[in-house]
Amino acid sequence: MSKSPESPSPTPSAPLPGGDLVEVLGAREHNLQNIDVSFPRNQLVVITGVSGSGKSSLAFDTIYAEGQRRYMESFAAYARHFVGGFQRPDVETIHGLSPVIAIDQKTTNRNPRSTVGTVTEIYDFLRLLYARIGEAYSHKSGERMIQQSPDQIQQRLLDRFSGQVVTLLAPVVRGRKGHYRELFEKVSKAGFTQVYIDGTLTRLRPKLQLDRYKTHNIELVIDELLVEADDLQRLRDSLQLALQQGKGMVMVRDEQAALHHFSQKLMDPTTGLSYDPPAPNTFSFNSPYGACPTCNGLGEVTELDEEALLDKSLSIREGGIVPLGTYRNTLLFKKIAGLLEQQGESLDTPIGELPAATLQLLLHGSDEK
Repeated sequence: MSKSPESPSPTPSAPLPGGDLVEVLGAREHNLQNIDVSFPRNQLVVITGVSGSGKSSLAFDTIYAEGQRRYMESFAAYARHFVGGFQRPDVETIHGLSPVIAIDQKTTNRNPRSTVGTVTEIYDFLRLLYARIGEAYSHKSGERMIQQSPDQIQQRLLDRFSGQVVTLLAPVVRGRKGHYRELFEKVSKAGFTQVYIDGTLTRLRPKLQLDRYKTHNIELVIDELLVEADDLQRLRDSLQLALQQGKGMVMVRDEQAALHHFSQKLMDPTTGLSYDPPAPNTFSFNSPYGACPTCNGLGEVTELDEEALLDKSLSIREGGIVPLGTYRNTLLFKKIAGLLEQQGESLDTPIGELPAATLQLLLHGSDEK
């Protein structure tokens, strides 16, 4: 409501049940005519009105400006010297005001990757928080990922395999294609003589290579030893070499030929699946490491509506592709004709009679020129 400048200030309203009020008394910024306003805290409040009624003057130039000024006054004098001063808005008093954040409605940013979190930079702090307190779980077994130091791995080997003869393996290839001839030559020169290739023990020999089009798992045989507390030095040295060759991972093959996984990284103890430790970019939709692979972090997917795009009762020459219309002597129609000819079809074939594979090529294109 409005009041004349000479009228006395009203008595502050009583707090709302279950929450406080923000009270603005005597606001005269810009075109505000000495108004008093109260609204509840911790709720969504909308300020509406015709153009020029003072909505922005109340929200930005009064409430936000006073909140920012009070926040800056909490800084030491030395810090305020660099930031500069903030002028007090033309208002008698504001009760119940908290630290504030404002996003100007006049922004022209059309970037689809811009959100309230990124504009206010709160998103950066949340990503850092999640990276520090987050716990990783395996998507294969559902178990919590564990991370161990070399000393912890050594102690677990002593506790679990004491008195057993085990083989220490260093995984160097996990589920990748290739012939790996250069890898075998490199590890052979380093003094290794045996590897497990897809679960089969193989002795290294000159010109050894695999089928490059098949997926392989390769583990270096580091040592075969009796795990006992009386020979810790050998266990420690072999474990250190295995972790070095396996880039922080080691596999143990026990007397029953069962494999056990240990890692300095986050690892699923059941399947051996390993993750890098969480980092801020893991939680960022603007990073390829954290973005959804389907929408690339945009939160929306563009798909074709075949019913709107195609009239399957017509051929392409007759205008079956609705946005293109009937056939014209243009480069685009020549490309379509060439693609159809390669598939054994023509521009005169009704679209509804085209094979699904040909229709897929027609809508999404081909990698061939």
